[in-house]
Order: sequence, then C-alpha cells, then structure tokens
Amino acid sequence: MTALDPQIEGAHSEAVPLYGPRFAGNTEELFGEMRRDHGPVVPVLLEGGDPAWLVIGYREAHRVLSDGQLFARDPYRCHGPDYVPPQAVGYTPGMLMFLDGDAHTQRVGAVSAALGEVDQFQLRADCERFADRLIDTFTTAGEVELMERYAYRIPVLVMGGMFGLPDSELMAVAQDMKTMSDGREDAIDAYGRFVATMRGHIESKREWPGPDVTSRMLAYGTGVTDDELIHDILVVISGSQENTANWIGNALRLMLTDDRFAVTLSGGRHSVGQALNEVLWKDTPVKAVPGRWATRDTQLGGRTIRAGDVIVVGLAGANADPWVRPAGHGDSGGNHAHLAFGTGDHGCPHPAPELAEVMAETAIEVLLDRLPDLRLAVPEDELEWRPAFHLRGLSALPVRFTPAYSVQGG
Repeated sequence: MTALDPQIEGAHSEAVPLYGPRFAGNTEELFGEMRRDHGPVVPVLLEGGDPAWLVIGYREAHRVLSDGQLFARDPYRCHGPDYVPPQAVGYTPGMLMFLDGDAHTQRVGAVSAALGEVDQFQLRADCERFADRLIDTFTTAGEVELMERYAYRIPVLVMGGMFGLPDSELMAVAQDMKTMSDGREDAIDAYGRFVATMRGHIESKREWPGPDVTSRMLAYGTGVTDDELIHDILVVISGSQENTANWIGNALRLMLTDDRFAVTLSGGRHSVGQALNEVLWKDTPVKAVPGRWATRDTQLGGRTIRAGDVIVVGLAGANADPWVRPAGHGDSGGNHAHLAFGTGDHGCPHPAPELAEVMAETAIEVLLDRLPDLRLAVPEDELEWRPAFHLRGLSALPVRFTPAYSVQGG
C-alpha cells in the first residue's frame, strides 16, 4: 500500500473499498450510500490497498474530466520515475488514454478524423448483416446466452470490418478481444495474436490503402509508429467491444424486465432509443474511468486533494447525482446531459459515441425483429454483474424464444 500524507491518511481511515461484490452488484445503491456518508468526493481504497478519491458528484466529475492541467492522465507529470501506479487503474505506458499534451492531441485527432469519414448508412447495413449472421447460429435452438454469443461479438465484427480486416479474420479477432477483456490465462497469447494480425494488416494497408479506418489513420497519423498505431487500434476496438456490448446487454435487460417497455417489446423499435438513453443514466456501461493524478494541491467537493493523489471518476455515481437526476426521476426521456462518454480532452472521441449508438440500436432492433418473443430464461434477481472495476455489464444474459428459421444472413 502506498504511503500516505498524515492528513490524507485521516481522511481515508473510513475509506470505502472500491472492489468486491457490492461494487460489482447494486452500484446505484452503493453510490447513494457513499454520497450520504461522504459527499461528492469519497475516500476509497483500490484493490491492493492503494488509497484514492472517487468522484461521484456531477459538477465535481465534470471539473476533473475537463481540467487536464490540474488532473493529469499521465501519472509521471506528478511523480518521479520510480512511481508504480496502482494496478487497479490499468495504467499502460504509451496507451492513448494515458497520454497528455501534444502527443495525445495528435493521436486522438487522427482517430477522430478517421472515424469521422465512416459512412453511417453503410455502418448500419454492416451491423444488420453481422447481426443476422450471429442470430442464424442460434435461432433454431430456442435459447441462447446473449452476452457471449451476440452482444460481445457484434461490435468487434463491425469494427473489424470498419478497419478493413477481411471477413475471414474477423471471428478470430473477436474471440481474441473477448479473451483479453476477460483477463483469462491465455490473454497474453491472445494479445500476441492480435498484434501480429494488426502488424500484417497495417503493412498491407500501407501498400494498398482503401476506404477504411486503418488506411485513414495511416494517412492522418503523421509520425506515429506502427506499435503506437496498433495500440490506438486496440483502444478503439476494445473500447467498442466492452462499452457497446455492455450497452446492448444492459438495454436488453431493461427492456426484458421493466414494465414500461414490456408492452412494446415485440415492436421494439419504438423503445430501443429510449432504453439506450436511459441505460446511459442508470446502468452506464463505464461506471468508473481510469485514474487521474492531481498535479498540485487543490480543493474538490469540500476535500483537500494533495498533489499526486489518485482520482477515479465514478461516472455511474455522477449520473445519479440528485442535482442533475432527482430521486424518483425514472424516465430520462431525451436528456443527454449524462457523462457516460466522458467529456474534455479524454472524452470518447467524436464521432465514436454516434457510431456506438448506431451499432447498439441496430443490434437490438434486428434481434427483436427476428425473435419478437424474447424473454429471460432465469429470474431477474439471478442475473449477475461482472466483477469489473471500470465496467457495468452482465456476466450472462440467458434468454428463451420461439425457435425460428435461419435467414442465412451475410
């Protein structure tokens, strides 16, 4: 455990563990208790015993996310070379999300420019094609576990195609991405395969560029090495897989368990957009974003934050702040002021949120068109949330439906 300043140690004497079953389970209830007992900035302990501050106030979260000068993503702006960042924050040297300054601006600019040229009509068509292909693999069975067989696969298949990977490689890449996200024993091998695949892909696109995101990133990413480009592609694809998959899964759970959606489930297109937006408020796929480090002493939410302190922004807590979402406010309607995609320099780069919404909405619409009597295969209270620090997603979503014929999609 990192040594603490005496004043910080006092504040953390009643620190809340930011791990374990409660943090993986009813996050809304836990954040409510934190707000009641500690206010908008909560002293917490990360897994491994490292102290940190969890920000669950909307205004405070917005300030941290927006002020990159005071709240750095690169820990070595505030610490010496011997500093070891807490393992729980997932720090990886050179990764896009842990860069600050010109390096970050240049690389995220290349990503945004490349994504900005994606044809969203073609994206929707591709998503429909892959959705049909996946549904065809289980439509005759009458039951399926949707997270593994559907929600986790669609984003990688669609994003892989968007990056110009051939269809023959997409399923293998999708499986390797899932293996890495699960942190299984063979995750390192999966990462090695991904890097090898992308290295060959980049070499091919450098020689024969096409109308794809990889070719455009090569054109826009002046001075970026192949290793850095692979890291950036990994961040984009893995972020899409985890965040979009959990967005799909959480929205489906809402539509299958909430009476407000049950009446229109068979004609689900009328409810999908509403459910997707409500999930970003209530069950946002990213419940906490990776650590930031205070570059100098400051005050935040009535707390004294010391230079070098670790700060975690609890997006799920900020979205539930009574200042922006009063108690009893069930339907979020058209309110898009949530922080689900972050904000500031390290927010989800434009137009990634719009592309993710196209994928999530299309995936759910096609599923409900094909399997209109979809229903949970277990009681709602038996659904389990993944024990993940950053993510809010189901471990599994088993469903039943009336068996149907394959349409031989794609």
